[in-house]
Amino acid sequence: MALSPCKLRCYVATCYTVYMDYQHEHHSVHLVVYHVIWCPKRRRKILNGPIHDRLAAIIHEVAEERNWQVIRLAIQPDHVHLFLRANPYTLPTDIPRLMKGRSSRLLREEFPALKKMPSLWTRSYFISTAGTVSSETIQRYIETQSRQ
Repeated sequence: MALSPCKLRCYVATCYTVYMDYQHEHHSVHLVVYHVIWCPKRRRKILNGPIHDRLAAIIHEVAEERNWQVIRLAIQPDHVHLFLRANPYTLPTDIPRLMKGRSSRLLREEFPALKKMPSLWTRSYFISTAGTVSSETIQRYIETQSRQ
């Protein structure tokens, strides 16, 4: 889905207001946002069709269970981009570990063709913190990736 520059600015502004406000708790105020990327083993182009849809559902389930907010999710045939708001109690390494672990188990159970792979995901991942300054850049990057 390609957005015009005007609509993209509105989308980013909406995400900024909805997701980039500081979270106030009893004894803390925080804004913790991550950009996470991971790939299937050997960068195979397997994340399409029903696998794509089921993976998106699994990612949203894990995020909801952990009280994380998915700001943007872009699943390409050979990699996953996740822009996510977490809390300060979450270890950054837990995000890809939990997403990859649950999705690997469930996708391999539901799609027997994936069982032929020695493992669904590589052990590698990319994770970056994002504040209010770089969130627009990440949003535009993920939008661009979605169009390819």
